[in-house]
Amino acid sequence: MNDVRVRFAPSPTGFFHIGSARTALFNWLYAKHRGGKFILRIEDTDDERDRKEFLDVLIHGLHWLGLHWDEGPDVGGDYGPYFQSQRSDVYQKHIEILGDGGFTYERDGALYFKVSHRPQVIHDLIRGDVSREEEKDFVIVRSNGKPVFHLVNVVDDISMRITHIIRGEDHLSNTSKHIELFNAFGVKPPLFAHIPLILKSQGSGKMSKRDTGALIEDYEKNHFIADAVCNYLCLLGWSPKEDREILPLDEIVRLFDIEDVNRNNARFDEKKMSFFNSEYLRALPFDDFYGRALAVLKSSMPIGEFDIQYVRDVLALCQEKLRSFAELPNFIEYFFTESFAYDRDALAKLQSKFDVQTRLHEFKLAFESLDIVDETSIENLIRELAADHGVNTGEYIHSVRFAVSGRTVGPGLFGLLRVLGKQVILKRLNAFLSQN
Repeated sequence: MNDVRVRFAPSPTGFFHIGSARTALFNWLYAKHRGGKFILRIEDTDDERDRKEFLDVLIHGLHWLGLHWDEGPDVGGDYGPYFQSQRSDVYQKHIEILGDGGFTYERDGALYFKVSHRPQVIHDLIRGDVSREEEKDFVIVRSNGKPVFHLVNVVDDISMRITHIIRGEDHLSNTSKHIELFNAFGVKPPLFAHIPLILKSQGSGKMSKRDTGALIEDYEKNHFIADAVCNYLCLLGWSPKEDREILPLDEIVRLFDIEDVNRNNARFDEKKMSFFNSEYLRALPFDDFYGRALAVLKSSMPIGEFDIQYVRDVLALCQEKLRSFAELPNFIEYFFTESFAYDRDALAKLQSKFDVQTRLHEFKLAFESLDIVDETSIENLIRELAADHGVNTGEYIHSVRFAVSGRTVGPGLFGLLRVLGKQVILKRLNAFLSQN
């Protein structure tokens, strides 16, 4: 079982696309599921398009997702180098092997590979047997001396002892060329698994780097939880047999098998990705949530001026209601400043339904005499007021929330008032009533 060797072989010619991340994830999952090795190989032979900044984004993105490799850049391995730009001697050796075997000829300065003109059967673990015949000889070394993708890809898979090639369906058309080359080298081809394309959420067609939600770096910038992103990505073409969706990564590793991947194309759903993220956020242990929240807030909120316990109490109120860390600064702004804005449109809607000012005067008068400010005492107070004045408790809840926060949604009101404290609440009630 531990002889499985898979690879993710990206080119550093652009930012880290969600389709590439899903390919890396499927390879990583299969390696972990089978107790094998996940190899990262960088196909950096395009001098005009390769950029170090793209390589840095790629490496960082894989680490952020938690897809750490067993062999590759930074960690080494027995079959390196793991940059194609450093493997010229390996390619030259294999070009000579093909030449000695009578498989090549030169034309117009380029080196061509002679195809066999025999049908090549691709034993695909997802799509079944696919028969293709390569009809034309093809270039393996350009006139400038550079070997092409097809050759270096196969040579690296041979020399790195890759057992399974898991890649996008769009590479299926190349596979007959690759099998021709494997056969010419006298090597049994690895097993192939061509995973379905990811379609854009609106309209038709393959998701491109220009589509919303297509770049992995955007999820990190927007403070998504990496495990939530991985969880959603694995469902783009695969589903656990237990008919569940939100699963811890170690459980996904246990359940995942490449043969269970669907051959039909998957459609990206930005709202579902966000939903997964919100579920993961709410399930975080509080200390983990607190640490992530501080990292988000440190550049946008003056939290350092407040007592640590107060900050922890505020964040504890918010975890259950929060949908993403990106919305956290706006979500809790009024806990840390007295100059928050009031949503005037929201206030007008409240005032069209009931007498906000009267409810606030009634609440303020009763609240001033409250000795203990906790959830239970506040809830009992509002229930008593509603009963005494023959109105719904919601009139007090919505009015008070708006007066002390400037908005109509947020954490539960009783906890919110407990954390703000009696002095701040009365100050804000008086300020609001004097201005409205």
